[in-house]
Amino acid sequence: MTAFIEQILLLATTPVYVAVVALEWGLSAWHHRKAYSLPDTATNLYLTGLNSLIDLLMSGVALGFLSLVWMHRAFDFAPAGYAYGLALFVAEDFFYYVLHYVDHHCRFFWATHVTHHSSMLFNFSTGFRSSVFQPLYRMFFFAPIALLGFQPIDILVMYAATQIFGTFVHNDRCGKLGPLEWIFVTPSHHRVHHASNPKYLDKNMGMALIIWDRMFGTFVEEDANEPVRYGLTVPLYSRGPINIVFHEWKDIWRDLRVNARNWQERLCYVFGPPGWRPAANPARNPAQNPRLEPFVEKTIAGARAIE
Repeated sequence: MTAFIEQILLLATTPVYVAVVALEWGLSAWHHRKAYSLPDTATNLYLTGLNSLIDLLMSGVALGFLSLVWMHRAFDFAPAGYAYGLALFVAEDFFYYVLHYVDHHCRFFWATHVTHHSSMLFNFSTGFRSSVFQPLYRMFFFAPIALLGFQPIDILVMYAATQIFGTFVHNDRCGKLGPLEWIFVTPSHHRVHHASNPKYLDKNMGMALIIWDRMFGTFVEEDANEPVRYGLTVPLYSRGPINIVFHEWKDIWRDLRVNARNWQERLCYVFGPPGWRPAANPARNPAQNPRLEPFVEKTIAGARAIE
């Protein structure tokens, strides 16, 4: 049932997505802005295809798991009405914020989420650049919502619906939106989230509501004096179909084989923050090690040439 509803949402929104991508691509070409490239857009579609396949295969598992949790619910809610829907929306958005925060601060999860940030372009199609394996663990972060008493199927449908909103904030031309900036995630907020500038790293994690970032100290406003630089701190040379999905896992394996000197370091390389290094081994992040900045600039130039 959940998969059916999600497919209905997909079928209903796909024509809109196609029209928006075509319009944005056409306007960017008309104004001689390189907002799109065919290889990058193809990669976005490839990654969302992989994610959608895993999501479809896992939908029954997720529904079953959340149903087991729901059997031990703390409250009984009547699954209808505006109050129920609003409460579910707020709860789902908060626990997505928690999931997203973990994705950015634990390398094990970052290895999955990094695909969403690997593009050096930022356009509407970037919203389809999915975290391929996230459907394997997302349900565990939504378990508290079921424990509160919200219907499992409603949780999954609400997530699918808020993803639609999350897709539309991938826009690099929309300016700031006045009072809405205080409550909702806007294109300006999400441009910051996709930036590799040190000032902007790991900020603005919300899906639909920006209030969690403001409450928990992860909010940064887009600064006109510091233009956003999209992509990873160290961009990829190889953007092939295998490496684009598994490159961070390969880096983790290399660190475990070559760099880790004991079990404590092995655990930190896997579960520590992305870019973690022992104190005696400087981090590769150019924000922490300025000597790497020339290398990063050359890598950026090479990656742009590939794009």
